[in-house]
Amino acid sequence: MTLAFDEQTNQRLAETIDLAQHIDHALLHPAAGPQHVEQWCAEADRFGFAGVCVMPTHVRQAVSLLHNRRPVVICPIGFPSGATTTRTKCTEAEEALEQGARELEVMLNLGWLKAGAADAVHREIAEIVEMASASALVKVILEWSLLESAERQLAVEIAMDAGAAFLKTHTGWNGGVSIEDVRLLKDWTRGRIGIKAAGGIHTTDQAIALIEAGATRLGTSRGVDFLRRDRSAGWAAETEEPPTA
Repeated sequence: MTLAFDEQTNQRLAETIDLAQHIDHALLHPAAGPQHVEQWCAEADRFGFAGVCVMPTHVRQAVSLLHNRRPVVICPIGFPSGATTTRTKCTEAEEALEQGARELEVMLNLGWLKAGAADAVHREIAEIVEMASASALVKVILEWSLLESAERQLAVEIAMDAGAAFLKTHTGWNGGVSIEDVRLLKDWTRGRIGIKAAGGIHTTDQAIALIEAGATRLGTSRGVDFLRRDRSAGWAAETEEPPTA
């Protein structure tokens, strides 16, 4: 679908949508180091992003940097393949929670789903949801582009029934989100669960269009670029060019 946004339309929507509160500032590149975590956390705090999404090895640092700040620390579990064992995912989730992560993004096991092992997929998600329930919410990553239509519907039903708080469209490693993806998810879920659009969000117009379509969060490493024009005039921090997911 072509995004038909002219400058006037974009300005109108930008004035009514607070992009920052929708953005999960993603730092999921395997080469990202402590200096990037520090940069991402400083940017998330400065711009008022919803959260910072970092790999498990960076959770402790991010939690320390964002202590008593608005952005929450988000940690992916079983990322990016989802093919680790349930025990491994639970151990990963437990450690992230102990270190202060407040949101977990669990990559579902696509192999199980495609093989018809719906009960196993449900049990795994439900176990992590129960583990996290006292201190964190759970998002389930669907990796939408790798699923057929019936598999998509099944994955949505499983995640919702297992108690997930959000559905995330993609890891960003296997295709990107479209407006149609989000509209379909909104139609299927009817507002009963959050929708996080992720993967291939490159422009402010696209970000706004995804929110208009029903996304309640956006996973992107480009949030600063989206907001700098409107909210950081004159901001000239000298930072290293970051890796992008």
